[in-house]
Amino acid sequence: MNSRIYMSSPDVGELEEQYVLAAMRSGWIAPLGPDVDAFEAEMAARVGVTHAVALSSGTAALHLGLLGLGVGPGDIVVTSTMTFAATANAIVYTGAEPYFIDCEQATGNMDPALLREALDQLYHSGEMVAAIVPVDLLGKAVNYTAICAIAEEYGIPVLADAAESLGATHNLKAAGSFGRASILSFNGNKIMTTSGGGMLLTDDAELASHTRYLATQARQSVTHYEHTDIGYNYRLSNLLAALGRAQLTRLDDMIACRRRMRESYREVFADVPGVEIFGGENDKNDNFWLTSVIVNSSVSGWTPAELSAHLLLDNIESRPLWKPMHLQPIFRGARSSSNGTAERFFNTGLTLPSGSSLGPDEIERVLTRMSDLILRRV
Repeated sequence: MNSRIYMSSPDVGELEEQYVLAAMRSGWIAPLGPDVDAFEAEMAARVGVTHAVALSSGTAALHLGLLGLGVGPGDIVVTSTMTFAATANAIVYTGAEPYFIDCEQATGNMDPALLREALDQLYHSGEMVAAIVPVDLLGKAVNYTAICAIAEEYGIPVLADAAESLGATHNLKAAGSFGRASILSFNGNKIMTTSGGGMLLTDDAELASHTRYLATQARQSVTHYEHTDIGYNYRLSNLLAALGRAQLTRLDDMIACRRRMRESYREVFADVPGVEIFGGENDKNDNFWLTSVIVNSSVSGWTPAELSAHLLLDNIESRPLWKPMHLQPIFRGARSSSNGTAERFFNTGLTLPSGSSLGPDEIERVLTRMSDLILRRV
């Protein structure tokens, strides 16, 4: 059988090896160190914020970001239903209740109209929302112009989940620079990786300082170990930060590779009835992290599941779009404002290999395999 083609494998090579080896030879093996400091400064400059805190995961960044905003037991946090579980899990870590908002038809991102409707209902019932956590889906920034305006009107802070959108923009402003703070993920399948890792980005010096404090076990500034708060072991290691620094120098090239992959899919499906690139009508400001298709099987003659099975015969990975959080068993009973769009996307969408590490032969395998199914059904 042919070797496995994954949706988004890490794209690492000699440059990353050089950076990590240099960090090892420097002696900074223990957590923190000069590469962490440099990585934070370089990422803050790239995104256009004044403070960055490198952390062990995007989930950790969400958790500490929420705590920094004062979120706690009994609070409500409004977030996107179309997201990975980490977004909702971090809310639950604080003791707060997640309230899920469905998505726009054109983008898959949080629907501002539904957000306003939910906030109106909660406000009139006397319930207070502690934070709004919009999620940039598959590399497309949400409509921050609308969402931040609504949040300001209600006096609610925004913590932007930009885990999937590093390198994307909204109105010429970088993803990761919106709200009181934003978070990034550097998980192994993301647009760039530190193997595991994340970051909190903000212009709020106090919030950044408090995040650093909590992330290092909330240790007091004394010679012995003194603690007055519950802290967390959430900092990124110096070695992984070195990997991230190398990746950051290559970010634009990796985005360009993913853009070309999307264009290849666009060409394959251009004349196929019933199939559209998910969020592809206006994607020039995306980072193209993952490319998905939406399939109207009654028109196309095949289902997303059939395409996935056909790809798997050649050991090619694919996956449905995120299952909405309000439909997850663990969040059964959670409140939501739903218009059915997220559920429809889950039932009709399929995410395809999109990684920047894909070589020409692998890309040809994927495109040929898809075309084979399409031609059979014509």
